[in-house]
Amino acid sequence: MIRRGRRAERGQALVEFALIIPLFILIVVGIFDVGRLVYAYHTANNAAREGGRQAIVDQTLDHVQLRAAEHAVALGIQPADVLVDYRDPTTPEVEGSCDAELGADSIYGCLAVVRVPYTYEAATPIIGSLIGPITVTGEVRFPVDFNCREPDKLQCPVGS
Repeated sequence: MIRRGRRAERGQALVEFALIIPLFILIVVGIFDVGRLVYAYHTANNAAREGGRQAIVDQTLDHVQLRAAEHAVALGIQPADVLVDYRDPTTPEVEGSCDAELGADSIYGCLAVVRVPYTYEAATPIIGSLIGPITVTGEVRFPVDFNCREPDKLQCPVGS
């Protein structure tokens, strides 16, 4: 009788393990996916910050987009994905509200706004179907410090 009880306990443990292991694996992979989401959020924000630093000293669109994309290589962000505009500080929510000419002294006081959007998709199909794609956007707003725009002025300073 003692032997029979031990066999039943081992079988019961095996069944419990078979029921719990898929849930455990789903939780572990979910933690992995959340980590990837946090990484994407921070990378997009860092890329926007670097693009913004470039935009406040060099208003050349290609330079700003390239600088931001270089800091988001791991996300696969292309320069064309980076959005750049200049806004009046009194109406910072209105896109393109700064009517100053880029590269002219009138650009001082405008806000350089750089946005880096990224669509995150979970690596796990189960979690991906539950939450769907999530758009993560890094955005910064810095006041313009220096007016420079190529080819009007060559050798614009690099943001530091």
